[in-house]
Amino acid sequence: MVKVAILGFGTVGSGVYEIIKTNTTGLKRKSGSDIEIKYILDIREFDDHPEKHLFTKNYDDILNDEEVKVVIEVMGGLHPAYEFSKAALSAGKHVVTSNKELVATYGTELLNIAKEKGVNYLFEASVAGGIPILRPINQCLAANDIEKVYGILNGTTNFILTKMFKEGADFADALSEAQALGYAERNPEADVEGHDARRKIAILASLASGIFVDYNDVPTEGITKITKNDVAFAAKMNSVIKLVGYAELTGGTVYARVAPMVIPCAHQMSDVSDVFNAVVIHGNFVDDLMFYGRGAGKLPTASAVVADVVDAVKHIERRIRLMWKMPEGNIMVDPTKVPTQYMVRTTNKALVESFAGASVIGELDGEFAFVTCEMTETELFAKLGENDSFIRLLPKA
Repeated sequence: MVKVAILGFGTVGSGVYEIIKTNTTGLKRKSGSDIEIKYILDIREFDDHPEKHLFTKNYDDILNDEEVKVVIEVMGGLHPAYEFSKAALSAGKHVVTSNKELVATYGTELLNIAKEKGVNYLFEASVAGGIPILRPINQCLAANDIEKVYGILNGTTNFILTKMFKEGADFADALSEAQALGYAERNPEADVEGHDARRKIAILASLASGIFVDYNDVPTEGITKITKNDVAFAAKMNSVIKLVGYAELTGGTVYARVAPMVIPCAHQMSDVSDVFNAVVIHGNFVDDLMFYGRGAGKLPTASAVVADVVDAVKHIERRIRLMWKMPEGNIMVDPTKVPTQYMVRTTNKALVESFAGASVIGELDGEFAFVTCEMTETELFAKLGENDSFIRLLPKA
């Protein structure tokens, strides 16, 4: 029997509890051992819980208990999640987490501690909720060099953009509906400004390249400036707009960014709607693979957490090779020098004439839209006026 502790009994923590209690037989068959919850750490009272004896407010109860072999961190935030995770790993306990902010910020340090102590630090649920993606990159696609990884990594923004495309809603109304349904926080900045997707693409790029990518080095744009006319012009191109986390990995360098992108309807990612997520991986031998599913939510995320718990229990006496190293020098490609195409929206009809080879989309409400040839950001900005706007096209395969 392997005894585990859950840190945090919120949405995901309660889901983890439910899955472990419900799927007891299946988890034993897959892990090779019974999995028993010995502690649940939370500062709140749970007097009505049928197993209220499991709850503690003192982390030392868990840290000092040698019977606890796996610590499940689903508290969220950086502190005290970082201190608790570091202490558990240093004490020789395996740690499983869904905390993308923690992994993106302190993942290198925590992975190194896990290596030194011969335990595992696992974080499948930190990137795409219930979608298995880190394990396939690390194991199933090990024969490939991963050349690209990109996707729709945030369900809130995808829900908003879906409403704008399918129902003609403007951004503010779509956001209000997302908040009413519980898909968006009262303060939605982390989602709509792209910060959540930025952390996730940094984790994906770090694992795919084997070199730490600092999310602070990933240029990021949100969706707050997307208008109904942007949606209409994209539709005229037989395309949609999605917030995309994108990373290209070439010769030890990384080009990464998070931004709204115009995606042709012929692309498999264009049909990913509502709160669903999708990740595309391009390997040099396997070509393109897309992983699709629920990227958030209580049980999908808890499912990925418990899958890592099973892996930790299976490997209770040995490490799973899961590492990246710190870069030697700057590995990030200057994003202003990477050629791409743009959909430009302007009230200045004459602007299109200054773009050689531009393709005109049309006119709507006094605004004109066109698609540029491939050019760098620097070249684009030199031509645009302060009232002109643009959205990138998804880079071609």
